[in-house]
Amino acid sequence: MSADVHTERGALADAGPAAAEPVLEVRNLSVDYGFGDDPTHVLREVSLTLRRGEVLGLAGESGCGKSTLAYAATRLLPPPGLITGGEVWLTNREGTRADLLALSDAELRAARWRDIAIVFQGAMSSLNPVFRIEKQIVDGIVAHQPRMRREEARERAAELLRLVGISADRLRAYPHQLSGGMRQRVMIAMALALEPQVLIMDEPTTALDVVMQRQILEEVMELRERLGFSVVFITHDVSLLVEVADRIAVMYAGEIVETAAARDVYAKPRHPYSAGLLGSFPPLHGPRRELTGIPGAPPDLSAREPGCPFAPRCPHAMDVCRTELPVLGRTAQGEDNRLVACHLHTTASSTEPLPPSLSR
Repeated sequence: MSADVHTERGALADAGPAAAEPVLEVRNLSVDYGFGDDPTHVLREVSLTLRRGEVLGLAGESGCGKSTLAYAATRLLPPPGLITGGEVWLTNREGTRADLLALSDAELRAARWRDIAIVFQGAMSSLNPVFRIEKQIVDGIVAHQPRMRREEARERAAELLRLVGISADRLRAYPHQLSGGMRQRVMIAMALALEPQVLIMDEPTTALDVVMQRQILEEVMELRERLGFSVVFITHDVSLLVEVADRIAVMYAGEIVETAAARDVYAKPRHPYSAGLLGSFPPLHGPRRELTGIPGAPPDLSAREPGCPFAPRCPHAMDVCRTELPVLGRTAQGEDNRLVACHLHTTASSTEPLPPSLSR
């Protein structure tokens, strides 16, 4: 399970229940935008572990690096993005582990769709507008299974559409003839065509109304139970993740600042940014409360200041927060299976008590 070399942060990210084996391990992944002597560091040694059968939610504001992480891990990052370090270990259904960043182009093409697939945010931008849905699904299947006859691939395409709740006769439709929800379901069907081990969903319901969001999420969760794949669900909507995810990793300014079970993040956030995200949407149950939000704006990653990137917006910032970058580690309460990058949890246990909002 372990690579030859582990940094402290990578080792901590592996903490979790031993019952489920890791299927995807992102270790110390770093990404820059731009070349030359002054690139923008958009991901800084990000480590995540996705376990078999798990739904891992990745949450954070726009621009925090969620999609960059997904594209870098699958080597779909367009220029001027540049992966500057790290490893992405994927375990296929045969139990063989491979670093996606070290695969040849041919090996990577074989692994995509078969072992790992991604559902992009904009279905209309992902589907070719001049080809029918049938051709786009069938061509993808045949490309990975050249021995399969096209008639068999068409039957598989029809089965996939029915799997996501679309009539098979819609195979003859063009993308513009489908509603937004149907196009997104087509993208999910294409991603599941070869029954991958890992499905990455990059804000798949952002452009849809809440009713369609609910339908698509319920279908994905049902398919996950039936087919047994693991999911990385990327969104800025923490309230959505509380309902569908097993664990949540919260990102800010290109780093993971907290990771824990979804119910624990919702009930007792430990990082001030996590608490701010939760205070930005109304509670689903209980009495009404005033929405607080998070003051200020995300930092400019091209002109990054020393210390914690959240310090200028944090209501609990201390002097050390403005000079030293916190390391992802155990909380002040010593909780198992929870990691947080905050100086409150490295100093509070020996100096001052935690704020009430972070010590419930």
